[in-house]
Amino acid sequence: MFKGSIPALVTPFKNGALDVDTLKHLVEWHIEQGSHGLVPVGTTGESPTLSHSEHEIVVEEVVKAAAGRIPVIAGAGSNNTIEAIGFMEHAKVVGADGALVVTPYYNKPTQRGLIAHYSELAEVGLPIVIYNIPGRSAVDMLPDTMGELAKHPNIVGVKDATGDLARVAKQRLTCGEDFIQISGEDATAVGFNAMGGRGCISVTANVAPKLCAEVQEATLAGDYAKALVLSDRLMPLHLAIFLEPGVVGVKYAMSQLGLCAPDVRSPLTEATDATKTVIDAAMRHAGLLN
Repeated sequence: MFKGSIPALVTPFKNGALDVDTLKHLVEWHIEQGSHGLVPVGTTGESPTLSHSEHEIVVEEVVKAAAGRIPVIAGAGSNNTIEAIGFMEHAKVVGADGALVVTPYYNKPTQRGLIAHYSELAEVGLPIVIYNIPGRSAVDMLPDTMGELAKHPNIVGVKDATGDLARVAKQRLTCGEDFIQISGEDATAVGFNAMGGRGCISVTANVAPKLCAEVQEATLAGDYAKALVLSDRLMPLHLAIFLEPGVVGVKYAMSQLGLCAPDVRSPLTEATDATKTVIDAAMRHAGLLN
């Protein structure tokens, strides 16, 4: 259902407002470049600073632009179950193929609370990819909990951003081999697939979609020698982008290619000159800049 290189799509802005024309262009570009899916309004899509109306506009426009050519997994997370249901229902109505739902942040539910939250969301009837990112949400969904949720037919996979490659093996045991495990960390994506993963929801793929898609295709074909050669080209870029919050770095890198403005919404700020220098060097290393 979901596999390969899936960019966590940025939300372009112009003069502080949504830049829908650029958003549509980015969808076309990703399809041309070989991306295997798209995730609008995730963290990299600056979901925390989008209004509900903007959130829904971005999801609908991306679904329309993709037009069924690649799957769209709509960001639908919230630390309020009722709010998350609303996002999921909208995503279902406009034709998204799935929903990416982060573990509820700030209010720190127990494992029992996580089961209750996702079980209720699953009743919407849209396939759910759990987003487990303890570093941002301050709660970690444990493999046994995920195994319980994996029994529901609408909970189909996980975006794992724990950085623990052993989690993939543990979750194969608790969730089964058919449960879709997708990396949420660019720098370990090759190793993640070697452990049983099937793809990466990627920040770097916003600026290097063709290379990221080729890495994923190589790993899924079992050609890890090729994947490592490509990964070596990308690794400095993975690291440089995250010198500041990922969307800051990747929007600057995209601006260098004329893809979108580097604008981010407060409390984020544009990349410093020092970060820009490192990103430029990494882009040259990857063959993206002369």
